[in-house]
Amino acid sequence: MAEDMLAVQEQEGVMTVTLNRPKAMNALNFDLLRALDARIRDIRFRTDVRVVIIAGAGEKAFCAGADLKERAGMTHAQVKEYIYTIRNLFTEIENLNKPVIAAVNGVALGGGTELALACDIRIAADTASMGLTETRLAIIPGAGGTQRLPRLIGRAKAKELIFTGRRVDAREALDLGLVNQVCPPNGLMSCCNKMAEEILEAGPIALEQAKYAINKGLETDITTGLSIESNAYWITIPTQDRLEGLAAFREKRKPVYKGQ
Repeated sequence: MAEDMLAVQEQEGVMTVTLNRPKAMNALNFDLLRALDARIRDIRFRTDVRVVIIAGAGEKAFCAGADLKERAGMTHAQVKEYIYTIRNLFTEIENLNKPVIAAVNGVALGGGTELALACDIRIAADTASMGLTETRLAIIPGAGGTQRLPRLIGRAKAKELIFTGRRVDAREALDLGLVNQVCPPNGLMSCCNKMAEEILEAGPIALEQAKYAINKGLETDITTGLSIESNAYWITIPTQDRLEGLAAFREKRKPVYKGQ
């Protein structure tokens, strides 16, 4: 059943959402996409969830991309529906109003890399491999890869990886700026949770506005970007969290932010 395709764990403001098709290398079939979409839409309005970690079940794969066995039986119209669904889902993840960390524990190919690209921070096991391999199947990345990869690592290198469909290991991914950090496989979730804990120390409204300003500002010229930043800043000024931050600094204690 679709609801069994996601494993969800919550702990102190952090929700870990695990793609749960390990026998299929966590490939994205329609049911998994729809289950993940429903979960992401629910998280948007959960004030008690402040950081999201997306992981893959098992030891071999974060996500092997589209379920090609399912794809083989699709009509042209169904393929278009699939691409529409996955592209919109990954955009929802990119625009989610809280930070999202990808825990890349193994193979992340095609849509798997595109899922990681839609996240804000990528932490990989040193056994991981990533790549946009679609051109080797005579198609192209269709869930944001042609747009997010060059914005992240630069146009020339992104073209090289997409044109060749070449995989990169975790160390090269780190050198390229494709991932933020590399950890031993048995320490991957600890690294992700440590990052989440550091993020939890920041104000929720500030995080939401900082993410919005970065994402939207990068898509325009710097003058407009600075205006976006200013408007995002103004939203934080009347908040109780801002006053709490000042009080905590003055009183030399840790602030207790409530997202208000």
